[in-house]
Amino acid sequence: MNPHDSEAEITRLKNGRTALAYKAEHAVDMDTGAIVAVTTHGGAVGDTTSVRETLAAAGEAVAEQIAEPTGNGKFKVNAKGVEELVADKGYHSGEMLVSVLESEVRSYIAEPDRGRRKWAGRRAEQATVYANRQRIGGHRGRQLLRRRGELVERTFAHAYETGALRRLYVRGKQNVQKKLLLQAAACNLALLLRKMVGAGTPKALHDGVVCLFFILLRFISNNRRILHASALIVDSHVPANTASRSICPRKTRCQKSPI
Repeated sequence: MNPHDSEAEITRLKNGRTALAYKAEHAVDMDTGAIVAVTTHGGAVGDTTSVRETLAAAGEAVAEQIAEPTGNGKFKVNAKGVEELVADKGYHSGEMLVSVLESEVRSYIAEPDRGRRKWAGRRAEQATVYANRQRIGGHRGRQLLRRRGELVERTFAHAYETGALRRLYVRGKQNVQKKLLLQAAACNLALLLRKMVGAGTPKALHDGVVCLFFILLRFISNNRRILHASALIVDSHVPANTASRSICPRKTRCQKSPI
């Protein structure tokens, strides 16, 4: 046990080492990619245990946004709340699938290869496992699992790789939760700005301004070429009807922008 942080627990890292750490989970909306809920757990807590708390937090967050319909009859969020759960094979277990079914949520969880299993005395788990297997084998299930890898892993990349939250210098689960919530809010804010103005980061906004500047330069350059061509036609001594038949098309072809 860490003498300075008693809530941290031993966990195994990806490179095989062990460390005293915390575990974070994100619940992401499959339609928009926004982070709906963030939960913090001890490093030794398993996925099948922590997902229940994350699912409950996501359900509460969505329920808070359900209000009266707008003028066009639509809701800000799904009026029925969270209806489907999509996760990788680390979250698959018969007991967890039963608890998800009791929450009236359909599961689309990838199933690991466990070989032939014995279901004596566990008929409820058998039914939920088979139902989940049938759903993930369909077209919609495969599509949702592909999108899960894209949307969920993107939020983790923003929070822990770009946001440098792999290491935290705070103590206690509550302080860790605060840091994670701030990072999730920043990710959602970037998503909102990207939808409104087309840029979610200051660097992307700067690149957009630079592109707009070059577009304006090209527009000014084209206008100068057109004005220069018009001045050549006006200053020439060719009759107007001859100029309209021969000079204008030739001048137009010569004055095209090389950009």
